[in-house]
Amino acid sequence: MRLLALAFASALMLSPAFAQAPPLATSEGEYVIKDFRFRSGETLPELRMHYTTLGTPHRNAAGHVDNAVLVMHGTGGDARTFMRPIFAGVLFTPGGLLDASKYFIILPDGLGHGKSSKPSDGLHRKFPHYDYDDMVAADYEMLTKGLKVDHLRLAMGTSMGCMHAFVMGETWPDFADALMPLACLPTEIAGRNRIWRKLLIDGIEQDPAYLDGEYKTQPKAGLRTAESLLLIAGGAPIAMQDVYGSREKVDAYAQTYVETNLKTVDANDLIYQVAASRNYNPSARLEAIKAPVMWVNSADDFINPPELGLTSGFAKRLKKGTFVLIPASKDTHGHGTHTWAAIWKDHLAKLLKDSAPK
Repeated sequence: MRLLALAFASALMLSPAFAQAPPLATSEGEYVIKDFRFRSGETLPELRMHYTTLGTPHRNAAGHVDNAVLVMHGTGGDARTFMRPIFAGVLFTPGGLLDASKYFIILPDGLGHGKSSKPSDGLHRKFPHYDYDDMVAADYEMLTKGLKVDHLRLAMGTSMGCMHAFVMGETWPDFADALMPLACLPTEIAGRNRIWRKLLIDGIEQDPAYLDGEYKTQPKAGLRTAESLLLIAGGAPIAMQDVYGSREKVDAYAQTYVETNLKTVDANDLIYQVAASRNYNPSARLEAIKAPVMWVNSADDFINPPELGLTSGFAKRLKKGTFVLIPASKDTHGHGTHTWAAIWKDHLAKLLKDSAPK
């Protein structure tokens, strides 16, 4: 696992406390989807979807699951993203808002990520060119056919997973009681957000060592460019200035960040992960979302800057939507604020209360 994936690119992620996992019982499993057809028209005979769960499903008198919670990770992450103290230690522990003794928590490794099927398994650039709709469709089939979960109490996601929550809410309006997208915009990836993604992909593909995806060793020059862009995109300006307030500290941190991630990143996997956003644009169908939405962004998010002025118009189009902008401070973590549950848990509590089945 990459130590600092895009979803975690924050100045404080190298602290010892961050590396300690809470003592929670988990189970892992896989569901294989046969002959999965991608929106591109490509197919895969077997698509492996890996997942981690906490708790057990509960069925109501009608036989429907009523306590399932889906949590979807960001670009470059996997289920382990949410087993850190800053997330699981706040939400999943006894007495937490998503106490695993009460909820059936499902943490998928998204298509192309973690232990799910991905280019580095062997197909390289011959792997189907998936997009966000494919990823959400694979999650949905894993849930409904693999885990037999026919309904979600809550679907939430961070960064890429935030965008997946919007896609899921539009595609299956009756599937979840509530949605909590964290750190994204429900619109086409354009402007600066698209620019850094394109530069990242170009940097890898134009490295002579990339060999059109058939490299024998990782194209390190291109990956250095990619990791550098990820650090800037996910960074927290206030926290970084506070923690790395001298040239020497900054230089040491930047080198450690890049060198650490170069040990585990795969070039094709990263290209596919970033490129999967290319078709994303739920803006035209926001009115199709029926579930209450608690949409939370942070003001120091480089990827989704509030000065774009897009959020108010989109929020008004959500039938039961609330948008929250967390002010930038020494307690926020840039784009990575989405994973520090203590910062926004009160908004989750309100969503759970307001969306409770009558």
